[in-house]
Amino acid sequence: MPDALAARRLARRSRDGGRHAAFTRRLRARALTGAALVGVFCFYVGLPGAAYAAGAAANTPAVSTEASAKGAHPSVPVPQTPAPPRAALPGFNPPPATPGTTASGPVRLQPAHMPFYVATRGTTTLYVLGTLHVGDPADYPAAQPFRPPIMGALAASPTLALELSPDELLVSQDDVSKYGVCRRDCLPGLLPEPLWRKLAFRLRGNPAALDEIKKTRPWLASLLVETYDSLSAGLQTEYGTEAQLQNVYLRTRGKIVGLETLPQQMRAFTGLSLAQQREMLAQDLVQTPAQNVEDVRTLHRLWRVGDADAIAAWEAAKTEKLARDKRVSDSIDDRIVYARNRRFVSRMLLIAAPNKPVFVAIGALHLGGRKGVLQLLRQHGFVVEAG
Repeated sequence: MPDALAARRLARRSRDGGRHAAFTRRLRARALTGAALVGVFCFYVGLPGAAYAAGAAANTPAVSTEASAKGAHPSVPVPQTPAPPRAALPGFNPPPATPGTTASGPVRLQPAHMPFYVATRGTTTLYVLGTLHVGDPADYPAAQPFRPPIMGALAASPTLALELSPDELLVSQDDVSKYGVCRRDCLPGLLPEPLWRKLAFRLRGNPAALDEIKKTRPWLASLLVETYDSLSAGLQTEYGTEAQLQNVYLRTRGKIVGLETLPQQMRAFTGLSLAQQREMLAQDLVQTPAQNVEDVRTLHRLWRVGDADAIAAWEAAKTEKLARDKRVSDSIDDRIVYARNRRFVSRMLLIAAPNKPVFVAIGALHLGGRKGVLQLLRQHGFVVEAG
């Protein structure tokens, strides 16, 4: 992820007094796992509201004692140290140099299990990893950021395929601002009055954020609302799976490709009807911020366990509960999840070759279920097994 470049842009724009809409990654289930545009985009903007929310999250421990006892994270302390410095290479964000400690000495952390599968058809092999675009330092211990089978697959693969190539990620910010931000306060006029009042009430404690969100289109407003809620879950963008994969992969290799183009990802959102955009935002406001935070933590736990079908089933139940209009909600998933699944698989088949494994890393929610990537690969004659 282009965190280093984005951080520099953030500092520059803050100094110049620029006002831009911002969001990080959509952290409800389908977004946190990369089922949407924000799964691969990272927006960084110098707006007071974002700074307010980020500051609140930065001062909150990643895992409370109670949450740890309930299984939210491994029951080991995570050192409360400053975030690691951004490296010059975009997306290269090393974990802390030392693991956590207890009174009896250092603790050997185990990496998250993560959804990881091996798909084979004859001599053609695809390694498929389900990612989260945010994470916890405990997910990627410095001594062993990934399980041995994942590390072995990375070493064996001449190509690493992400949702977007690093080159496309570098220019994604400007495109989202272009298509998601208005020159005037357009959002109140694009929403039904009750929905706008509900959004204004949600952000009543953050007037700077409310002022900025007025200038966004509903799909971008939805992502921004979720950002404020998700920051409180204690997860961090520098511990997203893609960034950590590149930390490992670029040491010995370097061919990284995208499974779709930036315009294709942009159209997944800009092509949404106004009814679909309103449905997205309405779903984000059904629950309280605390309930949304708990959903983020639940998804994180499921991802650590590593069962793609369990993640897909959980998200399906979640969407069923939050949907205001089931028909419209289903049409959103068709556009930003299932259509992209088909596109991902088509691209995988194009770059796959006998005896030249490809390591594929995409949002975990794209993998499981009857319309997921794993099932689509089976339909193309691949044998898919957990790795």
